Amino acid sequence: MSVADRIRVEQVTTLSDDWYVLKKTTFSFRRTDGEWQRQSRETYDRGNGATILLYDLQRRKVLLTRQFRYPAFVNGYDDLLIETPAGLLDKATPEERIKAEVEEETGYRVTDVSQVFEAFMSPGSVTERLHFFVGAYSAADQVSEGGGDPDEGEDIERLEPTIEEALRMIADGRIRDGKTIMLLQYAALHLFKETACLP
Repeated sequence: MSVADRIRVEQVTTLSDDWYVLKKTTFSFRRTDGEWQRQSRETYDRGNGATILLYDLQRRKVLLTRQFRYPAFVNGYDDLLIETPAGLLDKATPEERIKAEVEEETGYRVTDVSQVFEAFMSPGSVTERLHFFVGAYSAADQVSEGGGDPDEGEDIERLEPTIEEALRMIADGRIRDGKTIMLLQYAALHLFKETACLP
């Protein structure tokens, strides 16, 4: 269902174009009752991205990363954030980008990945559409130590919990990243058999 005929953009102002682009837009929206309502919203455009959960069915393991995230820290999370590898597309296809990000962040080179869904992670303010992937990995796929790009401020650690351990980490609050929780729940439902339920 298209809503294009219910939107009249009136003014767009760029508030910041530093790290990414922050805009303020004034528009009119035709409500369900037919009345036009004037609204103003700020949107943060950082481009679209991709993320992946790497899994090893034989060992029942998943490959995750840990890194410092200032926005989480400033909002009271005093620890490194546990996440699935991810990155912005930067004009690459989602599949191309996620393969490059996996190698850069984890040191593993994977060739066979599958996109499982797409999602807007914070549609009230951020324009990003995130492409979610899964892919099998093994020890033979490791080609470097990974760790991310120091020039981009990355200092990334790797960890390999079992799927059961990862689900417990969601339950006890050690994993709080939305994309990671979504992919681990997907894995529990679709990839790993006889996975223990969350406590």
